[in-house]
Amino acid sequence: MSKILIRGAKVLGGEPQDVLIDGEVIEAVGSGLSAEGAEVVEAAGKVLLPGLVDLHTHLREPGREDSETVLTGTRAAASGGYTAVFAMANTFPVADTAGVVEQVYRLGQEHGYCDVQPIGAVTVGLEGRKLAELGAMHESAAGVTVFSDDGKCVDDAVIMRRALEYVKAFGGVVAQHAQEPRLTEGAQMNEGVVSAELGLGGWPAVAEESIIARDVLLAEHVGSRVHICHLSTAGSVEIVRWAKSRGIDVTAEVTPHHLLLTDELVRSYNPVYKVNPPLRTERDVLALREALADGTIDIVATDHAPHPHEDKDCEWAAAAMGMVGLETALSVVQETMVDTGLLTWAGVADRMSVNPARIGRAAGHGRPVSAGEPANLTLLDTEYRGLVDPAGFASRSRNTPYEGRELPGRVTHTWLRGKATLVDGKLT
Repeated sequence: MSKILIRGAKVLGGEPQDVLIDGEVIEAVGSGLSAEGAEVVEAAGKVLLPGLVDLHTHLREPGREDSETVLTGTRAAASGGYTAVFAMANTFPVADTAGVVEQVYRLGQEHGYCDVQPIGAVTVGLEGRKLAELGAMHESAAGVTVFSDDGKCVDDAVIMRRALEYVKAFGGVVAQHAQEPRLTEGAQMNEGVVSAELGLGGWPAVAEESIIARDVLLAEHVGSRVHICHLSTAGSVEIVRWAKSRGIDVTAEVTPHHLLLTDELVRSYNPVYKVNPPLRTERDVLALREALADGTIDIVATDHAPHPHEDKDCEWAAAAMGMVGLETALSVVQETMVDTGLLTWAGVADRMSVNPARIGRAAGHGRPVSAGEPANLTLLDTEYRGLVDPAGFASRSRNTPYEGRELPGRVTHTWLRGKATLVDGKLT
């Protein structure tokens, strides 16, 4: 591989520096660097971050290739600045065996746009009745360390306890979709003033908060790690904050859409705003931003949930839940967290690269931008502002809530171990 000289980039938003890549690693970081024959990338004014890591992505393959594949999903990831994604288990067949997780892992290796780390199901078939082959998935070529029934909650306390005990043996983590099913039967949106006015079934905050409260206590009892997927309410923030103050080994994520959008948008009855957990209130949004800033919430995860046109272009009640997010995540975080002064770019690197890599044990990712480290990097034009046009997405699906909305920032380059996957905003 040839050498690449990134000239004048603001590393983590700091003073301009040059970064020299040689093969798969960063050779040097400093001022006035030069290298004979190196490809030069002029990066003046742009921010250089470690490659982003998404702990919560739905790639849909195997089984729902009409909405996404490992290839199209990882191309979307590279477009958004990601060098590693964790693929959720709710595929067809479910990723509850070593064979399925190895298939997803090898597809990621074959396509080469970013590293794909499969997440294994907690229970067989996501049915919540019997533990899946957790040990076999961990020992497989995929080396699974994160387990989740995302899309469904592990609502049985005994099953959840056993899962936490099992993964403790190899340092794994259970990622919980916190949703008490009996409290959310027929739910269509956040339970509150708007749902009452629209006459839509409500998804109450307590359905999330009660599961989180139970699971942090189980994690404390067992002495294991639990991760809370797509935390969405102010009350959930307080429970996680309390748990961390007790020394419980809990981490939590927030999605970009829960940092920006509120349930007021549901008044349009546009199914693009239908998501699980639902869009909450302005009070919840502000609480989530503050919690991400102070570290109560550890990471931003996209919950990239692609759906084909027919599953969203229908009446609200029949529409599928979910939004695509890989290609807009960094822009939304810039608008909600950086441009508001709540986070620095170093903080963004922490929440979108360092911490998710640590939680998921993604070796070689989330590393410092310094000599000797893997050249997993993202270059961002923070001065750019433009309208979101899903027609240009690399994802196979177009169900974005930001269509026609102006967002800041644009990823111009992504490098995976020194290999460019995105150059001047175009996939290689």
